[in-house]
Amino acid sequence: MSKSTFAIGGVHPHDNKLARDCRTEVLPPAPTMYVSVAQHLGAPALPVVEVGDKVKVGQVIAGPGGFVSTYVHAPVSGTVKSIGPRADLAGRPVTHIEIAVEGDEWMEGIDLSDNLVTEIPTDNQAIIEKIHSAGVVGLGGATFPTHIKLSPPPGSKCERVIINGCECEPYLTSDYRVLLEKGEQTVVGAAILAQVMGNVPCTVAIEENKPEAIAHIREVIAKLGFKNLEVMEMKMRYPQGSEKQLIDAVMHRQVRSGGLPISVGAVVQNVGTALAVYEAVQKNKPLIDNTITVTGECFPKQANLQVRVGTPIRYIIDSLGGMPADAAKVISGGPMMGKAIANLDATTLKGTSALLFLTEKQTRRAPETACIRCGKCADACPMGLEPFLLQKLSRIADTEALEANAAQDCIECGCCLYSCPAHIPLLDVIRTGKGLALGAIKARAAAAKAAAEAAKK
Repeated sequence: MSKSTFAIGGVHPHDNKLARDCRTEVLPPAPTMYVSVAQHLGAPALPVVEVGDKVKVGQVIAGPGGFVSTYVHAPVSGTVKSIGPRADLAGRPVTHIEIAVEGDEWMEGIDLSDNLVTEIPTDNQAIIEKIHSAGVVGLGGATFPTHIKLSPPPGSKCERVIINGCECEPYLTSDYRVLLEKGEQTVVGAAILAQVMGNVPCTVAIEENKPEAIAHIREVIAKLGFKNLEVMEMKMRYPQGSEKQLIDAVMHRQVRSGGLPISVGAVVQNVGTALAVYEAVQKNKPLIDNTITVTGECFPKQANLQVRVGTPIRYIIDSLGGMPADAAKVISGGPMMGKAIANLDATTLKGTSALLFLTEKQTRRAPETACIRCGKCADACPMGLEPFLLQKLSRIADTEALEANAAQDCIECGCCLYSCPAHIPLLDVIRTGKGLALGAIKARAAAAKAAAEAAKK
């Protein structure tokens, strides 16, 4: 049987799944936890607790700060010690709620048993509200509030739910372990998502380098009897797990420039999100923890850890033996799309997927030379862009030309940088140009809105 993949671009970095055989271990909470209110795409949540308050695990400590926003819950029980700015992973000041841990007391109604609940409630709107109140967000990277994605605009219709189990980023293995260790719960979560979207077909997409997960999820689907669920085996290709590329691979439909997946009938959710949906709907458990891969050739202990949100990065490192002497950089996420951590005293977020440790040799960039117009970056770009052109336009800040050449469509996957023989920092430069293009688009939209409102007066 031929394996599916997307049609345009892509690269084949070595997968380096060093932690693939490491069973997930539960990391106890740190003595003090710091919970960011900016855990999701959109407006930060607004604190609803005060200094001195006692909180339980699962209690709401911050509420939605806008339409695109969601709830944040206490990952531990204890006393709120402070509410205020604290440096995040990039060193930027963000409001955090500091909780001194006292015991492990959970909110009433949260089911902590291992019993699998397969009977899905029939009230879809109530399900969406449960997902909302549980603070579930997309765990594939973007952390978009899940309840919004499950409520498409009028006139839009979902034809297929796609569960992203590709995990195409090198080194990352947390989704793989979830599929193996919590496959039943993940499948029920996928079935809930398919039901909410209108009992549509649901495809669990898994890359071919995870044969054990493919076989296990197929067995689970057959055992649980969900007729509208299937597993699709995908070719190994980066960035297969990116939303638009995955839709192309599964449905052979391409989302237009500036369009949303629902415009081609697709709703994509990550494996971790499907598990979080199961826990929210079937167990009344909010999203207060996730699975994180800790890895890298220089790190002495490879691990997949179940970590509560708000855990200090340094605490995780110390729990596994401390910082390796030859580690020059720590990445939050994978080597292709992850971000360097500037502050090891920062804490984990809902969307934290990995801590990757790299040596100086692994991070050293070769000197930039002149572009030879070989076209390798354009061949590799999964969005069909021309990175060699965009980087030139970015350097001269030609906003109009950047927008005309669709810089705003860049998904920042790094395929261009990976494939460039001249070692040009294409991703870094184009990211700046993308910001210029998006700024111009937003400014026009704001001006149009203002003009429309003025015309009404």
